Amino acid sequence: MPTLPRARGPLSAALIADLRGETTLVDRTPPEPAPLGSGDEELALWLLYELHHHGFDDAVDGGTEHEWRPDLLALRGDLERRLEQRWRERVAAADLPELPVGAEPADLARAFFALCEADTGAESVARFLQREADEEQLAEVLRQRSIYHVKEQDAAMWTLPRLPDTTKAHLVTIAADEYGNGRPDDLHAQLWARGMRACGLDAAYAAHVDGALPAVLEQNNLMSLLGLHRRLVPAALGHLAAFEVTSAVPSRRVVRGMERLGAPEPMVAYYREHMVADAVHEQLAVRDLVGSYVAEVPGSEPEIAFGAAVCLLAEAATATAVLEHVRRDDETAAGEDVA
Repeated sequence: MPTLPRARGPLSAALIADLRGETTLVDRTPPEPAPLGSGDEELALWLLYELHHHGFDDAVDGGTEHEWRPDLLALRGDLERRLEQRWRERVAAADLPELPVGAEPADLARAFFALCEADTGAESVARFLQREADEEQLAEVLRQRSIYHVKEQDAAMWTLPRLPDTTKAHLVTIAADEYGNGRPDDLHAQLWARGMRACGLDAAYAAHVDGALPAVLEQNNLMSLLGLHRRLVPAALGHLAAFEVTSAVPSRRVVRGMERLGAPEPMVAYYREHMVADAVHEQLAVRDLVGSYVAEVPGSEPEIAFGAAVCLLAEAATATAVLEHVRRDDETAAGEDVA
């Protein structure tokens, strides 16, 4: 199990102290979080979601007694409502293409691919790695990406028992590759861990949370939000499908960038695997996964589109934050060299 990270403000500090058994939030009003973007609110929600994953080695009983505590569930609910509200507002403001309601399957698929091709205005991290990044910038991007890659599709799998049988079968088909097709060493999370170790980076679960940007934590929280709530199942499917559609080409660019930098083969192999697998998964995700769900649940297209838009816009926000972060660090280092 991972250990509890450093607090980033009053809310995450109070929650961490509670999980360690130093104080308790029971019968207390939790402190207001520091302003959004500080990482305080983002980390607090990430901590509450992690109670449903691995827990924490230095929490009381590893956090098992905290997972279903009513007061912590109430806190999580408050943070989730804030998270969902701001992203519904962002999606509405972005005015992305919509999915037609009641369209034929082929027309729905074309509309979904068109939505995924919409310009979010963000610079591509994959293009940056392909053309510009140096070795340390690559390493920092990998540290930021590790927050997701140690879990891969875990959040989406919470939807499985809530799906119609046909859609359930399609989700398992996609997930089989992610989970190694029955071979533990081939789990994508294990491929990622081998790549991280080959790069000399910590491959432990949640090892890089202390350095994770608030936008990275928010992006991961969104996946958990969509996966955990039954009413958001169509949004979770839209998010997963958009993720698959937008993965293959960036993975190819990352492979080229890593080859340019001479990155270790296990890390290159991880992205090479996604370059191939996601090119297949995107068709399965849109035509079979989303298509079958819409056939079983008519009128779900708007929520599917919402989930897809969340995927696109959250990735854009994360890309912007990561690129600003690695370039600023590079400029700082250059300034110190000159001095």
